[in-house]
Amino acid sequence: MLPTRFYLMLCCLLARARSDRYHAATSEYGVPAYAAEAAEITADYWAAEARAGIEDRLHQGYSGDTRAARNVIMFLGDGMSVPTITAARTLLGQRGGRTGEEAQLSFEKFPTVGLSKTYCTDAQIADSACSATAYLCGTKANEGTLGVTAAVRRRDCAASQVPSSRLTSIAAWALADGRDAGIVTTARVTHASPAGAYARSANRDWESDTDVTTDDVDSTQCPDIAAQLVNEEPGKLFKVILGGGRREFLPSSVVDEEGTSGRRSDKRNLIEEWQADKRSRNETFRYVWNREQLLEAREQGPQYLLGLFEASHMQYHMEADNRTEPSLAELTETAIRLLSRNQRGFFLFVESGRIDHAHHENLPELALDETLALSAAVQRATELLSAEQDLLVVTADHAHVMAFNGYSARGNSVLGPSGTRDSDGVHYMTLSYTNGPGHRAPGTRPRSDVTLEQDYRSTRWMSHVDVPLSSETHGGDDVGVFARGPQHGLFGGVYEQSRLPHLMAYATCLGPEPHACSGAISNAASAALLASAALLLAL
Repeated sequence: MLPTRFYLMLCCLLARARSDRYHAATSEYGVPAYAAEAAEITADYWAAEARAGIEDRLHQGYSGDTRAARNVIMFLGDGMSVPTITAARTLLGQRGGRTGEEAQLSFEKFPTVGLSKTYCTDAQIADSACSATAYLCGTKANEGTLGVTAAVRRRDCAASQVPSSRLTSIAAWALADGRDAGIVTTARVTHASPAGAYARSANRDWESDTDVTTDDVDSTQCPDIAAQLVNEEPGKLFKVILGGGRREFLPSSVVDEEGTSGRRSDKRNLIEEWQADKRSRNETFRYVWNREQLLEAREQGPQYLLGLFEASHMQYHMEADNRTEPSLAELTETAIRLLSRNQRGFFLFVESGRIDHAHHENLPELALDETLALSAAVQRATELLSAEQDLLVVTADHAHVMAFNGYSARGNSVLGPSGTRDSDGVHYMTLSYTNGPGHRAPGTRPRSDVTLEQDYRSTRWMSHVDVPLSSETHGGDDVGVFARGPQHGLFGGVYEQSRLPHLMAYATCLGPEPHACSGAISNAASAALLASAALLLAL
């Protein structure tokens, strides 16, 4: 048997021989772009890296267990950095009348915790597209691209159509195994994170055909993300699609149920196309756009459910009208109940997408509240599913630059000023950001005291920052991974983010890679590795 780590070594040797690390192009932010090593642009490289990691984990003392998961849910807190988790936990406790530090989020009770490394092949700090490609398709990619290998640069339509560069997600693996699949998000269902489950796009921003043509690209050659969800596999086979983003599905001539016009230029109504497709196959289906309809559909149990609750992203939990806007926990429960009818099992992706948006706006209270909404959704899933049969994985796509700082006494309000002051005796906040729109006008020392501002501590009050930017940036920190259920022990340690779907597939007995049901790496897999190595050496 050829060890997987030997295959990786061959890939790396080839890369050093064939690849220049830098090229003349620039990234989205005007800095020199990194050219991925030759081996890293292939899906085989990252699959082999994952196999090696699983082997090492088994050889280092984790014996695994004999269980295989029937269902798997991947929960994603978009931008849920470790400081975000800590601060949200504290807020949870303080809302309950305690000091806060001793509280626990639902997923912090899971038996296994790990860390994943989130960088893209061409970027030190990830965006939500390359990271979605990693944690859903198992391959690291270039910034801004979805469901394609690093052979595809952002906006390169032609390269994204090359078959060897197009990836499949763990949702597609589940469907191929006869299981069901679905997506739930509080962002637009065409946004980068959920789109990683079904789309193949050279640009995450191509959510409607208007976005594609604005980039002078032919939308018939590179279909937009909404069109892929409705008309291509695997998206058209998803039994549950719940989130925001109606505008991406409607022509500009159509006004939706809440008075917002669509964005499509091709005059297509993709909601109607989705309905027509299900009708043509004699499947039961329902489209819903508010909470009451969602709860009705949960009881009716259609075979297919499409729910689009806002023109763009769903409202922040703290600001939403809960008479019309369902909570993330309600969306999650609906998806679980409908998908659970498949006796073979299901894969479900659930995202709390607006943690990220609040951080970009330097709005810590909203970011923490969205994290608590995720915790509530995870808690509901633990109540509905069995730890013996069902695998739950909670993680983030990337971090943010919110700092939890100061020398405060226990119980100090996590949303208030630190218990200490700066060198000039001026307050600073317990939660602050290194950059973003919350920058105050520069001046001489002492700084202005933000606690004296008129809107201080309102929901939309922006915490202070150091570097002025129109939007706060992501952070490069590793992000947490929390796992419960069959094979949960495999998720411990520090590893590449692209290993996550391979770990889930291993535990759930699906996908193209060897998995728990087949025991160790098979002889057939070893033969495939040898053939791949020979091919690489021949190049």
